Amino acid sequence: MHTETARHQMIYHQVRPWDVSDNRVLEALGNVPREQFVPVPYRDLAFADTTIPLPCGQHMLKPVQEGRLLQALEPNPGDRALVIGTGSGFLSAVLARLVDHVTSVDIHAELIDTASVKLADEKIRNVELKLADFNEMEPGTKFNRILIAGSMPLFDPRLPDWLEPDGRLVVIIGSEPNMDVEGIVRTGSSYTRTRLFETVVQRLEHVPVPEAFEF
Repeated sequence: MHTETARHQMIYHQVRPWDVSDNRVLEALGNVPREQFVPVPYRDLAFADTTIPLPCGQHMLKPVQEGRLLQALEPNPGDRALVIGTGSGFLSAVLARLVDHVTSVDIHAELIDTASVKLADEKIRNVELKLADFNEMEPGTKFNRILIAGSMPLFDPRLPDWLEPDGRLVVIIGSEPNMDVEGIVRTGSSYTRTRLFETVVQRLEHVPVPEAFEF
């Protein structure tokens, strides 16, 4: 199938029908060539409604998940955003079209190196890539928007402290097969949590898990 036709079908026959109506998000998804961020052996699946294998045992999210998460984040042009889980780099690249600056973190050096090349090839210069373990992170700065691109069984209470006042965080909480996407908004020294929708994505590495209940 012709690439542009496949891209159009992805956006308007997959992503948009999954309650993604934000035109800025849809346009950004269309303006970043997803196929360039997909590993070569899986290029034919670049626009398919499926996860795609990445090195280091990771997976690229489905297009519908990417669109819905970005819309839930409610990014603004002047925002500074943090992405946990760089993966292929595509999600950070799209977000970079919607905000002023993106800091994108991953635990795998191979993924950071590959994403760096892809971002440079696409002349996307407002993404800073960092190699780090989320569980040991202390950002040292605050962000207007934070997107966690993997799931965690338990909510991490550090996250709201990384937000600017009125900042927004999107995180996926739970364990397969029951995971909820939550929107967290910081107001002063407190924050609110709102359940947005259900999905299932790969768990972040090394995050705490609930202790198994024993009879």
